[in-house]
Amino acid sequence: MGDEFHCGVVIREFDPKRDREKVEEVERICEVGPSGKLSIFTDLLGDPICRVRHSPSFLMLVAEIGDEIVGMIRGCIKTITCGKKLSRNSKHSSDTSNKHLPVYAKVAYILGLRVSPSHRRMGIGLELVHRTEAWFRDNGAEYSYMATENDNLASVKLFTDKCGYTKFRTPSILVNPVFAHRLTLSPKVKIIHLTPSQAEAIYRRRFATTEFFPRDIDAVLNNKLSLGTFLALPAGATWKGTDHFFSDPPNSWAILSLWNSKEVFTLQVRGASRVKRALAKTTRVVDKALPFLRLPSFPDFFRPFGFHFVYGIGGEGPEAVKMVKTLCAFAHNVAKERGCGAVVTEVSGQEPLRFGIPHWKRLSCAEDLWCIKRLGEDYSDGSVGDWTKSAPGISIFVDPREV
Repeated sequence: MGDEFHCGVVIREFDPKRDREKVEEVERICEVGPSGKLSIFTDLLGDPICRVRHSPSFLMLVAEIGDEIVGMIRGCIKTITCGKKLSRNSKHSSDTSNKHLPVYAKVAYILGLRVSPSHRRMGIGLELVHRTEAWFRDNGAEYSYMATENDNLASVKLFTDKCGYTKFRTPSILVNPVFAHRLTLSPKVKIIHLTPSQAEAIYRRRFATTEFFPRDIDAVLNNKLSLGTFLALPAGATWKGTDHFFSDPPNSWAILSLWNSKEVFTLQVRGASRVKRALAKTTRVVDKALPFLRLPSFPDFFRPFGFHFVYGIGGEGPEAVKMVKTLCAFAHNVAKERGCGAVVTEVSGQEPLRFGIPHWKRLSCAEDLWCIKRLGEDYSDGSVGDWTKSAPGISIFVDPREV
């Protein structure tokens, strides 16, 4: 049972058996794009909670009037890095990666807020946010954040003007299409497929102090949607395990992990003219017929397509950017073999390794917008103070479970 808050609107928890089809209908109504413009439509493949299902703790609420669902929201909670502190042993350690320790916080994430167009301006969206935040607080979350497009003024206004959120981070979403031909990998780079335990060791040792790094990184790496973690080394290097890697690291190296978002939901571009569709098809035909030319081709985004998400990108050394580029080419080939239309990642706007990440500007988002709110003042400021007021770091770790 739910609680009525206004004009017969009841807010209650999502029931998969009775609500799935109604929720999907609201999703379809809300995704109708503007006439004459390209729009991206999402198919959740019959699972409305697919984008939070793999999180440690999650909730989905619906707003209902009579027998009609008019709105919904998803939320999840996880423990992530919000800052770092100096290690007491740092003065006696020669390993610079160990000079700081991560500062963790229990953080909530809001996504998938929808209200039927015919029931907007009734306070339903605001109430859904408030109810979700109440669940966050009851479960010990210290902060809540959300992500939206920078130009989604209605969403930004709701969260910043009415819900008390502040603009926090502006990462970049980089999208690269999957071509009909395979990409050539640099012969100067050796790629190692790490075991989950090896990947966890490297991530915890080198990236645990990165903002938004999930404390349960082991759960991410061992998830069934994880396609593996790959380490790039100089071609002449020998991989002898993580202990040797930490004690005697190569001059340059890079790492990334792949997530199979294709099994979670698919996307489709609608609103393209016949001319644009024909031109795109022509590029694919030429690419398939003459793959040795290695011409860029535009995938068939006008039909439902899946993508792989690249996360945990990192590296060190003068050749790290080139190694990331080789790893991205490898990720492209994996996506091609698995029938994906694109490879997607999200990185900080200040990330130096982004220059090794191939992407099409027309498909990418230069500035995604993350807004944040402190849920309670009774929490200790700890080592980082109020996180909402902190300056952005160079890198950011995007959890693939909530993409």
